[in-house]
Amino acid sequence: MLGCVARVSLLERINGHDDLAALTDEQRIALCDEIRSFLVERVAKTGGHLASNLGVVELTVAVETVFDTNNDRLVFDVGHQSYVHKMLTGRQADFDRLRQFGGIAGFPKPSESRSDSFVAGHASSAVSIALGMARARTLLKDDYHVVALMGDGAATGGMVYEGLNDAAESGEPMVVILNDNEMSIDKNVGGMAKHLSRLRTKESYLDMKDRYRSVLTKVPGGRGLYHFSQRVKERVKQSLLRTTIFENMGMTYLGPVDGHDLKELIRIFRVAKDMRKPVLVHVLTQKGRGYAPAEQQPSIYHGVGRFDPISGQIPCKNADTFSDAFGQTMMALAKEDPRVCAITAAMPGGTGLLSFKEAFPDRLFDVGIAEEHAVSMAGGLAKQGMVPVVALYSTFLQRAFDQIIQDVALLGLHVVFAVDRAGLVGEDGETHHGVFDVGFLRQIPGMTVLCPSSCQELSDMLLWAVRECRGPVAIRYPRGGNRCYAASDWTDMALNSAVKCHKQGDHVTIITYGTMLDNALTAAESLAKDGISASVLRLMSIAPLPVNQLIPYIRTKHVLILEETAAQSSVCHELSGKILAEKPNCRVQSLTLGNQFVPHGALKDLYSHYELDGEGIAEFVRKEHFYEN
Repeated sequence: MLGCVARVSLLERINGHDDLAALTDEQRIALCDEIRSFLVERVAKTGGHLASNLGVVELTVAVETVFDTNNDRLVFDVGHQSYVHKMLTGRQADFDRLRQFGGIAGFPKPSESRSDSFVAGHASSAVSIALGMARARTLLKDDYHVVALMGDGAATGGMVYEGLNDAAESGEPMVVILNDNEMSIDKNVGGMAKHLSRLRTKESYLDMKDRYRSVLTKVPGGRGLYHFSQRVKERVKQSLLRTTIFENMGMTYLGPVDGHDLKELIRIFRVAKDMRKPVLVHVLTQKGRGYAPAEQQPSIYHGVGRFDPISGQIPCKNADTFSDAFGQTMMALAKEDPRVCAITAAMPGGTGLLSFKEAFPDRLFDVGIAEEHAVSMAGGLAKQGMVPVVALYSTFLQRAFDQIIQDVALLGLHVVFAVDRAGLVGEDGETHHGVFDVGFLRQIPGMTVLCPSSCQELSDMLLWAVRECRGPVAIRYPRGGNRCYAASDWTDMALNSAVKCHKQGDHVTIITYGTMLDNALTAAESLAKDGISASVLRLMSIAPLPVNQLIPYIRTKHVLILEETAAQSSVCHELSGKILAEKPNCRVQSLTLGNQFVPHGALKDLYSHYELDGEGIAEFVRKEHFYEN
C-alpha cells in the first residue's frame, strides 16, 4: 500500500462532492488506496487518530459521493473519524500541520470549512444534533439532507437512545449511519438474515411497500387489514431474524452492510437518502483497515504519536506518566482493601487501569461512554460500603456534573474522582482541554480537590484519599509525566499542611498549583538573573482553599497567581479577595488561559501563546514592574 504514495493524481483532483460524483466506480476504489497511503504518511509525521480513519475510508467516500456536505449536514460522533472527510473537502494540503498550533484541527471545526457542520469532540450526541438540524430544515422550509455518522463506541452512551427515540417519533427525514468496527449491536445471524437484509433495502421492495400501504388505506376496512398484515409480517420476521433495538424504537433499519464494499455502500446510502424518513444504516468496518500494524493493534494506533510509516514502529515511552502512577497505586490499594474498585468510561488504557483490569477483573467496571452512569453507579457502590475510584478525563467528567452533585455529594459519599488530563492536553484542542473542572468541582459542598505536582505526589494523595478521606474527593493531574519537579510534599498531616514554599523572595510572590509549579520555578530562575527575587508558593489543595496557611508566606507587595484553567473557572477571584482582606496593601494579579476556548497545538506552543511558560511569566512580571516596591 505504501508504494503508491507518489500516485496521488486522483486525490489531488478531489475537492468535494461534484468531483467524487464524476468518478467511475473503479476510480473511486483506486482513490481509497490513495487515501490510505496519504493517511499513513501524514499521520506518521504529526501523530493523530489513525486506525479509526483507516477504517472509514470507503464509508466516507460513499457518504461524500451520495451527499454534498457543502450543503447537506454531516454530523460526526465522535469527530476523530473525520480525517478522510477533511481530505475530500479541500484540506489535503493542510495535513502537514494537522493538530499543530495554527494548523487544521483533528476534529470537525465549522470555522475551518462549511463542510464541517458541527464540532464533535464528545460522543453520543450526533443523533440529537442531527435531529435538531432536520427540524430546523423543516421549520425554515430549507432543502438539504441530514446525516449522523456515529461509531459503535458512541452507542454505549445513553444519549444516543434518547436521540433515536425522538428521531423515530419525529418522522423527520434523516440518515443515521452506525459505524460498527468492534462490537456487533443486535447482530443478525445466518444466510437468511443477510438475504432478508438485502431484500429490505431493494428499491423495488420499498416501492412495493409504499404502494401496498397506499392502496389498502383507501379501501373500506383497508387500514385494519394493513395493520393486521403488519403484525403477521413482524411475527414471521421475528421467528427468522432477531429484530434490532433500532427497529423497536421505530427507526427503519438497513443492514448490516460491508463497510468496505464501496459500490454497495453508495447504493444503500442512495436508498436511505430517498426514503425521506428516519433511517439507520448499520455498517460493518475494520478498524485500521489496509495498514497491517493498525489492523493488528487497533487500540495502539487509535490515537498515536509520530511513528515510522514503513515498519509501524512507535518510539518507546521513556518515563512513567501520571496515569501510570495512578494505575500502580490503584493496584496496591486493591491488594490491601477488597472494598476498593475502579470505574472508567471506555478508557481503561488511557487512565492506566489495564493492569488493574487483569488483576482484579471483578472490581474494574468499564461502563462504556456513559459518564453519568459511571458516577451514579459509584454513588450506589459507596452507599453500600465499597470505595469506588472513578477515573475519567477532565473534559468527560463535565458530562456528569449533575450526578456528582445529586448522587455523590448530596449524601457526602466517599467517592474518589481521578481527574486525568486536567489542564492543557495539546493537539486534541478545544473539546479535550481539561480547563473547566476547577470551577465546577470547587463549587460543590463537601468536595475536596487536590492538585499533585509530581507522579509520586499523585500516588501519596491517592493513598490518603482512599484510606483517610470520608467524603467526595477529586485529584486532578495532567497528561504526561513529571516535568522538572519530581518530589512529593504531601504528608500525613494532609490538609493541615497544604501549602508549600519552594522559594522565598523579596519582590514578588508567585502562587500556583499542580504542574504549573515547574513554569513558576523556571520564571523565578529567569527573574533572578535580572536581580528580581521571587517567592514561589504552591497550593496542594484548592478545595478547601488553605488561605490561613498561605497568608503568612506572603511577604511582598506584589502577588501573581498562575492557573492553567479558563479564567471563569479559576480560583483567582476568591484567592485575590482573601489575600486583599488580610493584606490590603498588596497588588494581586493573575495569569490564566483567559475567557476564550483554547485551540489545539503542542503544549509548548500553547504555554507560550498564553504567556504561561517560564519566560512568559517572567516577562509579565517585568512588564508590570512587580519588582518595584
